[in-house]
Amino acid sequence: MSNSLNGAVKILITLALALGIGAIFILAIGQSPVEAYGALVKGALGTKLGIGNTIAQFTPLLLTSIAFAVAASAGAFNVGVEGEVILGGITAAYIGINWGFLPVPLLYLACFLGAMAVAAAWAYIPAALKAYFNVSEVCVTILMNTVALYIGSYLVSGPMSAGTATPQSDPVLVTIPKIMKPSSANAGVFIAIAAVLVVIFIVYKTKWGYKLRTVGTNPTHADYVGINSKKVFINAMLLSGMLGGMAGCIEVLGVHGYYLDNFAKDLGTNGMLAALIVKSNMLFTPFIAFFLAVLKAGSMAMQQATDVPKSIVDTVSAIFIIIATMEFVVSLGKRRKMEHEAKAVANIGSKKPDDKKTGKEESK
Repeated sequence: MSNSLNGAVKILITLALALGIGAIFILAIGQSPVEAYGALVKGALGTKLGIGNTIAQFTPLLLTSIAFAVAASAGAFNVGVEGEVILGGITAAYIGINWGFLPVPLLYLACFLGAMAVAAAWAYIPAALKAYFNVSEVCVTILMNTVALYIGSYLVSGPMSAGTATPQSDPVLVTIPKIMKPSSANAGVFIAIAAVLVVIFIVYKTKWGYKLRTVGTNPTHADYVGINSKKVFINAMLLSGMLGGMAGCIEVLGVHGYYLDNFAKDLGTNGMLAALIVKSNMLFTPFIAFFLAVLKAGSMAMQQATDVPKSIVDTVSAIFIIIATMEFVVSLGKRRKMEHEAKAVANIGSKKPDDKKTGKEESK
């Protein structure tokens, strides 16, 4: 069985297991799993509004999941995607509000480029700390998410406040057109899909992508064959940050039309979940992101139609997290073992024969 087919089978088994456990919980509260899941799918895909809500959920999940997967391909566990979404969104809002002197096409471009640049700069901090000082990027990115959230909250409560009861900015001067009103689905989904296709091509079909995957598999070997693992690691984190910033820009320009405080809640977590389920395989990640979008979009319809609480969806997601985390820990352990073995072999090979001979003579 090929690796791709084997991976697809594992994903399907994971999905079936999670949905099966969810069905047990539904039975426990006296409801029919068939009716509940049927209502969920109908609510997400059975109406124009449902499809629009699913697309609106799918767009940021697609970008944040691929953002995590890109970093993971280089061996980074980037938990800071949510912070990058936040800073990308606040940057897009600032430019969209204050740079009205630009023509509309250039203003769109400035919003996206500004959001991606700021988010990439934010991602550079944990990347450089990890590459040059071996500081855990997991700890740094978790802490930086809170900092990013407070930065956004401060700005929309103070300098960028619209003066409303809810902390938010003034409306931006340009917005991404809606495509399935009255839902929040917008043309940003096409931008997201195009960006993801470009990233997938880069990772799997270019020389830099090969270096990226080599570093992610074994950085010691990458350095041995002449690949600068630190530089590749940092560039992967920068690309991850750019995708997060793009997601923030699309949410601000396409969904809200302004920066809304804490708008990115759980976007990074759910994107990370989608990537972890498929072990950061970028060919499968978009399908899992869409599946999670269906769950999120259809949960309310399921609750209204069958009295099954939408928290069941959170239960299914939690099961995904448990399974994905278990597999990730096992694979991480194997990778660490390979790295230690490679270093041990390198140390043995670096010993000179003369040193061994000298040691024997001294012992005599």
